[in-house]
Amino acid sequence: MGGDADAQCEFTYQPDGWEKAFRFVALRYEQPPKPADEVEQYQLFATGQYTYRVFVTDMPEPIHLVVAFYNGRAGAENLIKEANNDAGLAAHPSGRWDMNRNFFQMVMLAYNLNCWLMLFNREEQDEVATLRHTTLATARLRFLFVAAKIWSHAGRTGVSYSDQYAEKGLFGRLMDRLRGITPRGLSFAPVLVGVLT
Repeated sequence: MGGDADAQCEFTYQPDGWEKAFRFVALRYEQPPKPADEVEQYQLFATGQYTYRVFVTDMPEPIHLVVAFYNGRAGAENLIKEANNDAGLAAHPSGRWDMNRNFFQMVMLAYNLNCWLMLFNREEQDEVATLRHTTLATARLRFLFVAAKIWSHAGRTGVSYSDQYAEKGLFGRLMDRLRGITPRGLSFAPVLVGVLT
């Protein structure tokens, strides 16, 4: 079977206008029945009982390997879509190559800082398989677009957040971890003792 699919098939087909025939791999997944008041408009090739996935490929490998390859690729495409839409990678602010190249570097820096934030926020016992990706849009709403007041008193400057700020505890923990970074030789000591596995 193709991974977790309930049924699978494959065939070779050359759609009108295509230069050659390709291998089509189709997977069918059974869906639990929905209550009558939750039934939505049907999708193309979807019924209330099944959902389908179809891959067009030139890979000769068995179906389960083709599905595994495209599953991994779909994850990468979601990350690319996020970089395009949320980080602004699709924008080309200038007609000059050097300006666009610098813009691209800044977008990638922002994207990588968001990934670093996810790792920085993890629990000590977390493993790679249990980590969930936080999109840039979500991180922006949780940690950047926040009402706050900057104050200065008796030679000290600080930031005060509203008591209604839902992420106040999490934000405080992230700031404590940031303050806990200390130099160790030519590098820095780890903030978390446990190694991510």
